[in-house]
Amino acid sequence: MSSRRRTPSRLAASIAAAALLSALAAFPATSVAGPTLSQLNQQLSQQQARQQQLQSSLGSLSRLIASLTQQITLVQTREAAVNQQLAQDRAALAATKAQLERQRRLLVVLRARLARGRRLLSSQLVSNYEAGSPDLLSAILESNGFTQLLDRINFLNDAEHQQQRIIAVTKRAKALATAAAIRLAKLQNRQQGITNAAAVEARALAGMNLLLHSKQAALDQAQAAQRAALASSQTRASQLQGEISQIQAQQAAAAQAAAQQAAAQQSSSQQLVPQSPVASTSPAPTNGWAIPYAIVLCESGGQNLPPNSAGASGYYQIIPSTWRLFGGTGPAAYLASKAEQDAVAARIWDGGAGASNWVCASIVGIH
Repeated sequence: MSSRRRTPSRLAASIAAAALLSALAAFPATSVAGPTLSQLNQQLSQQQARQQQLQSSLGSLSRLIASLTQQITLVQTREAAVNQQLAQDRAALAATKAQLERQRRLLVVLRARLARGRRLLSSQLVSNYEAGSPDLLSAILESNGFTQLLDRINFLNDAEHQQQRIIAVTKRAKALATAAAIRLAKLQNRQQGITNAAAVEARALAGMNLLLHSKQAALDQAQAAQRAALASSQTRASQLQGEISQIQAQQAAAAQAAAQQAAAQQSSSQQLVPQSPVASTSPAPTNGWAIPYAIVLCESGGQNLPPNSAGASGYYQIIPSTWRLFGGTGPAAYLASKAEQDAVAARIWDGGAGASNWVCASIVGIH
């Protein structure tokens, strides 16, 4: 048999394949003005990568916000403690002011008492100087009788005691006045210290509150911007997914129409030529592909596509679990070379026994 001679069954298959390719060519994957399926998948992958970046950034931002919340809690705890200390300081300041007023009034009284004591002592000294200092001998000589002598002696004792009391009162008044002046100076210093400490604490709290509020406002603004960007990316990804689904539906419809047209032409051709006693339901791989080219056109259009919503990728649209099961390397098919994808697809096809692994096999009429 000549190598150029074709059997009737092969002639019918050739006519059907030509009809299928013609029909698929009549239904392009996209509109003339629109992007291709590959471009849409690429844009979708970019949006998904951007969403991952934004979600990672939002996660970092959430951790920063959580850290800031802890800082705010610590500062608020510190602020409560400082406010309590300030209240105690104010109470102590009020008590100090009251003590200060009492000491000032006491100092005035003591100084007046000291002045009176000094005047009394001065007048007593002048009187003693002018009258002379009486003694016991002169009192005896000048007394008329024992009774008068006793009176004179008692008078002398009383005068001496009074003089000693005046001196003691004067000394005590001076000591009290000196102590009051010292306490007054200490109270004034304490009052100034409490006032200064309260002012420093108030300024520190104002600074901490301002810093926390500015940080919180900045983080809220950044979080709102990233959430808006994430929502925009998700909306765009949804639009791209819709466009991809629409194109895939158009491709499936085109493939089905092509299969029907090919089946009709094959049926017509079989009526014109003798039938072969043996017909194959699973055509062999063609055009350098590991599976029939009609399935390739239906699945990927002959392009190395990134993963779709189901995870299928590459020239043969193989999902990751099937890719690994049949010996594929790497996480996904589209990341491998075409030679490796051809080898894995050939193992899956298994001479036509694995045709059911491709949905398009039934669409284009290959079972």
